[in-house]
Amino acid sequence: MATILRLKDIAKVWHIERTKEQVVALGGISLEVEQGEFLVFVGPSGCGKSTLLQIIAGLEEPASGSIDVSRSVDGQKQTGMVFQEFALFPWRTVLENIVFGPEVRSVPRAQREANAQKLIELVHLRGFEHRYPHELSGGMRQRVALARALANDPAILLFDEPLASLDAQTRKVLQAELVRIWQETKRTFIYVTHGLDEAVLLGDRVVLFTARPGRIKEVVPVRLPRPRSITGRGEVELLEYLSEQIRDEVERSLKAEGLT
Repeated sequence: MATILRLKDIAKVWHIERTKEQVVALGGISLEVEQGEFLVFVGPSGCGKSTLLQIIAGLEEPASGSIDVSRSVDGQKQTGMVFQEFALFPWRTVLENIVFGPEVRSVPRAQREANAQKLIELVHLRGFEHRYPHELSGGMRQRVALARALANDPAILLFDEPLASLDAQTRKVLQAELVRIWQETKRTFIYVTHGLDEAVLLGDRVVLFTARPGRIKEVVPVRLPRPRSITGRGEVELLEYLSEQIRDEVERSLKAEGLT
């Protein structure tokens, strides 16, 4: 497969104005992402997973290092992002939320609405086109957020813990839906989660981060057939391995801070 994203020596430093401190969030990240893969980031809290996602999206600038993302013909980065908070416009319907990006880019109305209808079918929201966000469940709102990100036709979709605030049953359903949509759209998905079981269920590869400053400890391939079950032998063994690695990083972080 072709490489769609290259990161080289990405570092990020936060400057705390009140205390004049500098906090190193990322300590040199180098990574290649293949076109069409489902890549998952996991690591201890505060290790910089979400910060790296925002750098890839162009929402944050790295302190140093280089990033090479596939670009569209107009020079814009081909990334879309889905957040934990649904970030929908409450005054716009499902359809109006989905067409927002193409509308801003002056895509003809007929074209953007026809594409939005296809996406509504893709995320299984037919019949809800004219509902407002407050009339939808949390899982349905996240489906709208996903369709809105896809409406801009990105090559790479970035997910920052999109299912974390949902109940367990809804989360399980949407995990399966994400895999289906990934397979149907053939896009590259980069997904941040604290859930190691979610990483095992979703990922082609799992990127393990160290405690802050975040570095890549290991990239673990997930050579398990789909659909996966968290009770399968291979899944359980991988989950145990990931848990052990994260536990080691948490313990190292606590020792460094003098808490153990």
